Amino acid sequence: MLQIGDKLPEFNLIGYDNKMHSNFEFAEKYALVVIFTCDSSEYSKSYGKRIIDLFERYEDDNLGIVGINSNDGNQSQEDSLAHMTKAAQRFGLDKLHFLYLKDESQELAKKFGAKVNPEVFLFNSKRELVYKGAIDDAWENENMVTQAYLEDAIEEALDGIEPDFPEIPAVGTPIIWK
Repeated sequence: MLQIGDKLPEFNLIGYDNKMHSNFEFAEKYALVVIFTCDSSEYSKSYGKRIIDLFERYEDDNLGIVGINSNDGNQSQEDSLAHMTKAAQRFGLDKLHFLYLKDESQELAKKFGAKVNPEVFLFNSKRELVYKGAIDDAWENENMVTQAYLEDAIEEALDGIEPDFPEIPAVGTPIIWK
C-alpha cells in the first residue's frame, strides 16, 4: 500500500486501444494522476465528465492523467476490456490522448492499496506520491462541490509544493476482486 512520499510503481498494462502502455509514457509530465476507476460504479460514472474536464484543463500545464480499471471483468461485464473500449469511444478518449488501462491481474491496485472506484493517486515531478483519496466532496452532483480536493492538490503539485491535505478518504464502490 502506497504512503505519501512513496515512488510510482512501474506498470505495463493493456489499454482500451488494445496496445500496451507503461508508466514511462508519462516521463515528461510534470505531475501524474492515477485514477482507479471503472464502468460499473455509479460513483465512477458520476466523475467521468469531471475527470475529462480536469484532463483538458491541465493538459497545457503538463499534467498526465491515466485511468485504470482493476475490477474483475468476469464478475462485472461492464468492466471487461471490450466494454472499456466502448466507454472510451463514447467519451472520445482517443481524441484527447487519455489512456484508460486494464489491470487484469489486479496487481497494480494491490501495490497502490486502491480499495474503491474512483480513488486517485497524485505524483509530483519526482514521481513521489503527494496526494491520495477523493476527487471532491460531492460525488453525486458536480454543482454541489465545496471542496475540490484533487484539483487543489494538482495546483499545489504543479507549483512544486506539498498539498495542504495529502490524504482524504476516497468514497466509492469497492473494487471487485477476483
